[in-house]
Amino acid sequence: MFTQRMTGLTHGGFLALSILALAAPVLAQSSNFGTMTLAPGFSASAGTASGYTGGSVSLASIANQDRDGNLCLGYGGDREMPDHVIVLQQDFSQLTVEFKDKRQPLTLLIQGPGGVRCGEGRVTGPGWSSGTYRLWVGTPDPGRRSNYTLFVRQ
Repeated sequence: MFTQRMTGLTHGGFLALSILALAAPVLAQSSNFGTMTLAPGFSASAGTASGYTGGSVSLASIANQDRDGNLCLGYGGDREMPDHVIVLQQDFSQLTVEFKDKRQPLTLLIQGPGGVRCGEGRVTGPGWSSGTYRLWVGTPDPGRRSNYTLFVRQ
């Protein structure tokens, strides 16, 4: 009887751990507006997404400054949930991440391999390692809603 109970617990425990192990990568890549998976030579449409921002969470509460000493400014919607996730399947020698909004400037914070990158309107530069990048888009003023288009270019 004891052996049967232990076997049932073992199988049930194994099943629960298996489900958690499968769910972990999905949870790690959750975002408000989706995930882009990019490899060198990706099309312009694969590197384009849209969304909106306008919360009252300071991006500085995620990271005060980036790896180059730039301040992380602006206000976004949720500290725990990024607006976008970008998965780079390989290293990129150069990338530009840019947000367009006709009404106002936007700020962004990108957290991923190699640290944090922040900027106003765009982040560009060398040295993008393969891996998962979490992006938050912000407005200069808390609570100000803004629709935008995100462009990732090689």
